[in-house]
Amino acid sequence: MNHRGTRVLRLDALARVEGEAALHLRVDGDTVTETRLRIYEPPRFFEAFLTGRGHTEPPDITARICGICPVAYQMSACQAIEDACGVTVDGPLAELRRLLYCGEWIESHTLHIHLLHAPDFLGRADVVELARDQRAAVERGLRIKQAGNAIVEQLGGRPIHPVNVRIGGFYRTPAPDELRPLAERLRQVREDALDTVRWVAAFDFPDAVCDHDLLASRDPGRYAIDTGTPAVLPAAGDRRAPREFPLPDFERHVREEQVPHSTALTATLDGRRHLTGPLARYAINGQWLHPVAAEAAREAGLGDPAAGAICRNPFRSIVVRAVEVVQAVEEALRIIAGYERPPRPAVEVPPRRGVGVGATEAPRGLLYHRYVLTEDGSVAEARIVPPTAQNQTAIEEDVRRAVQSRLEGAGPAADDEELTRLCERAIRNHDPCISCAAHFLDVTVERA
Repeated sequence: MNHRGTRVLRLDALARVEGEAALHLRVDGDTVTETRLRIYEPPRFFEAFLTGRGHTEPPDITARICGICPVAYQMSACQAIEDACGVTVDGPLAELRRLLYCGEWIESHTLHIHLLHAPDFLGRADVVELARDQRAAVERGLRIKQAGNAIVEQLGGRPIHPVNVRIGGFYRTPAPDELRPLAERLRQVREDALDTVRWVAAFDFPDAVCDHDLLASRDPGRYAIDTGTPAVLPAAGDRRAPREFPLPDFERHVREEQVPHSTALTATLDGRRHLTGPLARYAINGQWLHPVAAEAAREAGLGDPAAGAICRNPFRSIVVRAVEVVQAVEEALRIIAGYERPPRPAVEVPPRRGVGVGATEAPRGLLYHRYVLTEDGSVAEARIVPPTAQNQTAIEEDVRRAVQSRLEGAGPAADDEELTRLCERAIRNHDPCISCAAHFLDVTVERA
């Protein structure tokens, strides 16, 4: 390698991520001068074609944004529409929604950990190669994922793009005895989930720090999933105090803009780069982890969440995700144990003119929806801010730092193949959901 020359690395297609994206990296001598995560997946215009739809339709439509986290889109959409209509869903219906969300966390996190991310740490090209010498670990991951899928199928009607969710609740709620097989299945995979934490905690992690503000919902008394208030933990070394802001003010703080190299909008938090997702959730909500999950975190070397431990190494996000799987399993078991069938499957949500907002914690981070409704309930305006769009600049910075650290490190010079693998690893740390992010594009036509 010529350290005094200029190199341009182009990853034309990223593997083991959801969606389509590429990376452009420019290195001048020993300095990384440009990093661009180029999301080239065609924009999908969901916000535009929600306009004019009835107020009951967004949960079903937005679920199609993603086949991995459709529940997140349904829950945020339901909350926003219900907020606009002045309706609150609580009690057993809210608990069933949380149970459904636990199923999505289990299946999504487990898919990422075992099939997409673990091969990076174990020197394997993909999960097929990994299964040749770590078959038991891969089978364990499939068992856990199947348990999460079973929850989504039971409550949602099918494991992908659920059809049983509606504003106000569900079309049908299960009897308590219908949930008992789920509880038995969760008890069977509980040890699998704990073994996964131990497995990933033993991986070799590069030294790295994500120096970004952290944004996640905060729900005092329990680990935030489906409810909470946006909370911000400033970057390491920043003397600003942690803070919260009301959800209706979300768009005052989180601002999106279009960049030339991406069909996904990028976002900043009060003008600064920020990160949402497992690292942010753990930092802001760790003290409310279930005792079993908290003990797993301590044993995995994440520190004591009850004492406010924070993990800022993006490569260790796989460990935090594994702890969140344990959390979701324990939370699902708690909900099933206390479940009583509600007298009706949904509360009425009559249409009215209004503006409503909703935000929940998708596996990849905070997902925000806002809807403006007309008097008859038609959607006049829709706004969706997905987590990967918020994380894009943080991902680019993490890639830059990872490559820069390698260029400055001791040992033989890194060739393009090694740097390419390092870039892919740094991106997969954040489990980007690229299809979710490519949700809108401004088009300007200039005519002479």
